[in-house]
Amino acid sequence: MPSMPPITKAFMLACVVMFCLEQLLRLPFGWLALWPLGGGNFWPWQPLTYAFLHGSVMHLFFNMLGLWMFGSEIERLWGGRRYLHFLLASVLAAAAVQLVFTALIGSPYPTVGASGALFGLLLAFGMMFPNRTIIPLFPPIPMKAKVFVAVFGGLELLMGLTGGSGIAHFAHLGGMLGGFLMIRYWRGQSPFGRRR
Repeated sequence: MPSMPPITKAFMLACVVMFCLEQLLRLPFGWLALWPLGGGNFWPWQPLTYAFLHGSVMHLFFNMLGLWMFGSEIERLWGGRRYLHFLLASVLAAAAVQLVFTALIGSPYPTVGASGALFGLLLAFGMMFPNRTIIPLFPPIPMKAKVFVAVFGGLELLMGLTGGSGIAHFAHLGGMLGGFLMIRYWRGQSPFGRRR
């Protein structure tokens, strides 16, 4: 098994350290979460820092598992610099979409987690390796990466529209959108399919 590439490793380590500091030492990191606009708690650094915080052990575990599974291979494919730019695009786009969504519904709650980055990486994996077989944990049915991405994207949209889960589904979709736009930009294409 190849070693984990450096940026994926550093991102995962930072997330784990932040979680341990918050849980074990009871350090208050609420000012790093992504708070809705207009509520008095939003600060300019939050569209980046929220990605390093997680709400529970399971939230952290599944995000880190996904980063390891998809991020490691994408980083090896693209190299560190391009991979870092892609992560930033996914995290920031996820934050932007979530801020718009929370403003529209009037939500007072903050958002945390690396899921925006993870869903951007999931989309990148599906675009770079569309015919690679993936077996998800739930349900354990083999499917091609492009199908896996389409199914997860559709489920996120459906769950986001029905609401009530406490999960930032539109942040996930925003991460996918940011990743898609970044790949289109690198390919010299407009977001809508025409050559620039």
